Amino acid sequence: MSRKYFGTDGIRGRVNSAKLTAELAMKVGAAAGTLFQRGNERHRVLIGKDTRLSGYMIENAMTAGFLSVGMDVLLVGPMPTPAVAMLTRSMRADLGVMISASHNPYEDNGIKLFGPDGYKLSDATELEIEALLDGDLSKHRSLSSDIGRAKRIDGAEARYIEFAKRTLPRNLELDGLRIVIDCANGAGYKVAPMALWELGAEVISIGDKPNGFNINDGFGSTEPEALAKKVREVRADIGIALDGDADRVIIIDEKGMIVDGDQLMAVVAESWKEDGRLAGPGIVATVMSNLGLERHLAGIGLTLARAQVGDRYVLEMMRENGYNVGGEPSGHIILSDFSTTGDGLVSALQLLSVVKRLERPVSEVCRRFDPLPQILKNVRFAGGKPLEKAEVQKAIDAGRDRLGNTGRLLIRPSGTEPVIRVMAEGDDRDLVETVVDDIVQALQKVAA
Repeated sequence: MSRKYFGTDGIRGRVNSAKLTAELAMKVGAAAGTLFQRGNERHRVLIGKDTRLSGYMIENAMTAGFLSVGMDVLLVGPMPTPAVAMLTRSMRADLGVMISASHNPYEDNGIKLFGPDGYKLSDATELEIEALLDGDLSKHRSLSSDIGRAKRIDGAEARYIEFAKRTLPRNLELDGLRIVIDCANGAGYKVAPMALWELGAEVISIGDKPNGFNINDGFGSTEPEALAKKVREVRADIGIALDGDADRVIIIDEKGMIVDGDQLMAVVAESWKEDGRLAGPGIVATVMSNLGLERHLAGIGLTLARAQVGDRYVLEMMRENGYNVGGEPSGHIILSDFSTTGDGLVSALQLLSVVKRLERPVSEVCRRFDPLPQILKNVRFAGGKPLEKAEVQKAIDAGRDRLGNTGRLLIRPSGTEPVIRVMAEGDDRDLVETVVDDIVQALQKVAA
């Protein structure tokens, strides 16, 4: 069944466009509130958001929708996505809402929904909400005497900070470490620096002055150049870059070099294996993770299971097969012993615990493998199905034959825009570039 409102990560789009309006947000509140009321007792929803200007509008619209169907609303304000998931469980809410468009610019926003267990809703549940959205919601309105109440919750930030700190070994402190934290002017701008400071680190914050418009603008995990510069400038031991809703993290080592999610997963997997904490035969990554990671894990007796691109698919494979570590090269790391979704701060803390234990520089701790040369190019197309063209298939088959067992080839349409992504990796960079260029040229000829 096709989806009209929900995408791969909730509802997302340009605010006040046809995709995301106050009217739609109110209807989503009413529809989700209707679906998650089971029984006659009072029900409640917890709502968090990032720092976008439009968060005020969507928060109030959704609150009105929830109240109209008799659901009480708990408002926690700017808060990381993983904090909303955790607080939904901790406060026994029937539903959790995160208002965020993650690493997108401020003009965009989104609505992510969590069930009472803290997990993002299934495709089937989202389709049930869509059916309600396209139906007559007026028949689900509460009586005047049963309209819900809304209140702001004090202390939610402290709850999450304490939760994050407790993911570390008892008595571990970060004293002696100089840390630069880049909060992307987003949802983690208060809790992340405070958690690091409470653990004893010397903390220097950047991207921590949100104004409604500057989220992800020149800061954060998708633009780590400012962080790398600051790390070198203040001679920090490590730089930590979150994204707009703080569910991703990218690390900068003491030399100013980027450490991506693949290296982070290798560090955590190896550490947890040594401690007997790693569940399953290895970890879950996506088809975009570097072949070097797969080879490294195989060398220490671990497997790498590959899921589709997207954290929800990584999590599904983890839950189905009993893994407790998974993630993406973008830094969306899921550690299911602690969280039901990616958590940038918790992932960074796990790395810091290894750094403290080994007493080695971050550049050494995080260099677990040499990534294979990987080339990714995008081809925009106007319409049709260019991947089904004979000349394109011929180029793809030829590329696979040329790479053989020394590399990987991945061609996939984007899930959010009319773009085909062509990625190849292998031991021979020149060969990888040639394979990608040949396929791109074939696509461009038929995609115009």
